[in-house]
Amino acid sequence: MQSPALPPDEKDRLAALHSLHLLDTDPEERFDRLTRIARRIFSVPIAVVNLIDAERQWAKSAAGSFAQQTSRESSFCGHTILGSDVLCINDAHEDSRFQNNPLVTGAPSIRFYAGYPLRFAGHNLGALCLLDTQPRSFSPEERDLLIDLAHMVEEELAAEHHAATDELTGLSNRRGFEQFAQKALGVCARAEAPATLVYCDLDGFKPINDIHGHAEGDRALRLFARVLADTFRDSDFVARLGGDEFAVLLTNSNREAAEQALFRMRMMLDEAVYTARLPYPIRFSAGIAEFDRMRHRSADQLLRDADAAMYAEKKTPR
Repeated sequence: MQSPALPPDEKDRLAALHSLHLLDTDPEERFDRLTRIARRIFSVPIAVVNLIDAERQWAKSAAGSFAQQTSRESSFCGHTILGSDVLCINDAHEDSRFQNNPLVTGAPSIRFYAGYPLRFAGHNLGALCLLDTQPRSFSPEERDLLIDLAHMVEEELAAEHHAATDELTGLSNRRGFEQFAQKALGVCARAEAPATLVYCDLDGFKPINDIHGHAEGDRALRLFARVLADTFRDSDFVARLGGDEFAVLLTNSNREAAEQALFRMRMMLDEAVYTARLPYPIRFSAGIAEFDRMRHRSADQLLRDADAAMYAEKKTPR
């Protein structure tokens, strides 16, 4: 068996994949509809939308019997994302790369494979693939049709990104934050790992809009968002919840780590405002809430506690 190589853009590719927040999510009709169509059109027993993570292949949608998660090492789609065209294996028993693959020698006993890479933000994140337990040919017309269906999946990936992204700052929006936070807190609860939520609200933001105009207000929000994202770790999840409200979820971190990050952020923000020569300061209040798996049954409950702490700080004279 030949394991797939890593793409040269692997780090950025994984970042793009994770930004969609699709891994380990529930089935969705918009993807399931397309795999059902592919299965029916090509008369194959299995059609799958596979996403290739760091060490695994994860099926977002599968029409037919297919394991939702398999190793990346044995992944056919791991080979597909290395190219830009359809990868077709007419008979896996005759291909030295795959003839000893556990997905060939065992369930689902793949003989035929055809897959096309799913591209998002300039990176191949996975593939729409067709699987058969019998060898078969694949015509140029079928190839074109598979590409057309894959482009439809790509449109759904883009729609998911836009639905969960704040257009002004490029951060996740409230919808994206709630989706990610609920899943991340569930992982922390099972692993008995700490998590901390920081809730930020700009002080005196309305006068910036009133005096300098909404374009300048947007500029202030973008600058604050950039400093916020630069301050926290790559593994921390930063979002704009709406208006001048922002949140950061720190996994495997406690209150002390959040307080240290906020201390650094205030200094970085002052420096950024000075460098940008803004005619006004940017100040903010922040509330911190540590995750308690017995108290916080949902991400929304943790967010409410951090919001309350933020308002308490806002009312405290400084």
